[in-house]
Amino acid sequence: MKKWNVAAVRAAKGKTKLGCCTAYDTCFARLADEAGVPIILVGDSLGMNCLGYETTLPVNMSDTLAAVAAVARGAKDAMVVGDMPFGSYQCGDDEAVKNAVAIIKAGAEAVKLEGGASVCSLIRRLTTAGIPVLAHVGMTPQSVNEYGGFKKQGKTREAAEKVLADAKAVEEAGAFAVTLECIPSDLAAEITAALKIVTIGIGAGPVCDAQWLVMHDLLGLNEKVPSFVKKYADLAPAVRGAFAAYVKEVADGTFPNS
Repeated sequence: MKKWNVAAVRAAKGKTKLGCCTAYDTCFARLADEAGVPIILVGDSLGMNCLGYETTLPVNMSDTLAAVAAVARGAKDAMVVGDMPFGSYQCGDDEAVKNAVAIIKAGAEAVKLEGGASVCSLIRRLTTAGIPVLAHVGMTPQSVNEYGGFKKQGKTREAAEKVLADAKAVEEAGAFAVTLECIPSDLAAEITAALKIVTIGIGAGPVCDAQWLVMHDLLGLNEKVPSFVKKYADLAPAVRGAFAAYVKEVADGTFPNS
């Protein structure tokens, strides 16, 4: 295995498709790393998968920093990317740079932030400061209130042109890769062909240079998953069964047996 970094991710475009995922703690980060996952995202999806929130919006910097530090302790070869939570970069570039620095100091090797042309000045400032940026266009979960729910974006040609323009803008601003979330697959293919940087799809079809899946979805730990998800395991019944067996054996006195 090799150590994944910005240079290695850039070099993978057109050569190797990358299967990337989220993780939020040391244990699962170690397992993903040992399995060869190249990029582990400490996503603000932490809110829905670990903290019981309905959206990503309540996640704060304290939540993020604790999770990034935990994941960084478990990942040796994977590149760790820390999501900038809602509110950490919307209140001005100075505050955003301060928060990005904190995420890097916690153990991330890059930060991810949502938005296209509107965040390009911040992307330039961060990359100038030596902080790699993974951009995110299309359906941006932190804008869920604006969208009125988690809805596919870029479905009309006008909307598609905006997503394409945003993708080109973040590339020009210095992002080393861009997430394309919940957009039509033909639009994702068009963007992937147009950009020199790596595109990472989630609900954006098979043509992207890489893919994201949320760890809890691919492992079958969540009851409900998006339609594009493939469950590579079905761990929820096994975990539930293990807990139930433990409770039963303690109750009937068969554990511990000495």
